[in-house]
Amino acid sequence: MTAYFDYDKADIRPDARAALSQTADFLKRPPSIKATIEGHCDERGSTEYNLGLGDRRASAAEQYLVSLGVSADRLSTVSFRQEKPSAWRAPEACWQQNRRGHS
Repeated sequence: MTAYFDYDKADIRPDARAALSQTADFLKRPPSIKATIEGHCDERGSTEYNLGLGDRRASAAEQYLVSLGVSADRLSTVSFRQEKPSAWRAPEACWQQNRRGHS
């Protein structure tokens, strides 16, 4: 599932809570599954800044999943900064799709 973030933020939005709840439900079924949470950014910001922001987004998603009962030892995080965009359209619509945490 994908959780989207606002510009320059790593706060879990209400719509992201729904996506992460579905992810938690999935991860709780077979307790042997492990997941990597990817933190992504849009193309604005330096590589260094986006590395940190992507990390904060992945960590926020991880913490939220743990709060929903997923064991932390089954989760890992990685920041892909702006390196793996999911959209290449008109700026704001595209940027919004690239500001995400994905598992």
